[in-house]
Amino acid sequence: MFTGLVDSIGTIRAVEKTAKGARLRVATDYESLVLGESIAVMGTCLTVTSIESDGFWADASKETLELTNLGELQTSAKVHLERALRLGDRLGGHLVSGHVDGVGRIAAREPVGEAVKVSFEVPERLAPFLAPKGSVTIDGVSLTVNGVRGTRFDVMLVPFTRKETLFDARSIGAKVNLEVDVLAKYVARLMGRPGVDGKGDALSLELLQRQGYLDR
Repeated sequence: MFTGLVDSIGTIRAVEKTAKGARLRVATDYESLVLGESIAVMGTCLTVTSIESDGFWADASKETLELTNLGELQTSAKVHLERALRLGDRLGGHLVSGHVDGVGRIAAREPVGEAVKVSFEVPERLAPFLAPKGSVTIDGVSLTVNGVRGTRFDVMLVPFTRKETLFDARSIGAKVNLEVDVLAKYVARLMGRPGVDGKGDALSLELLQRQGYLDR
């Protein structure tokens, strides 16, 4: 588990294609890395498979490359990094699994004083899981949803977030990894709504009757 608080900006030093996906070499200032530990790379949980003096190697499966923006990474690209949460750590963001639910795109940017309002276009199946003042993880960064309109939502990037992340360097149309709040997933499941994969029973009078909430 992670918190969505980026603790380092890494650099991709190598991308080696394999039959099962790719091996990524990531340079970072992390110390005391451990084989097998989990590190979120742009919000995607990867496992350290080898350790170098200046970073680590991690494997990304074909599915991971296809369902996230990691498949577009090239040598010298900068990436958000976060080491896994330890018991007793402060939870400054929100609980993040590192399992990307889908890929969205940056749709618009609007300066608001020293902050920037950024709008994102998301897959239709993810829109129901976003709510004003709720949490969302974008490229591994825990952010608060300002507003939701159909398949678009926006966040406000304050100066500190702009300085500590890569969002200012991302252009309109750039792909971003999205992970919706796990609490929203469980609420949807309990309510019988389709999940983030679009599957499941939608809430209906028939479903409520089957579950015993309404008289037949």
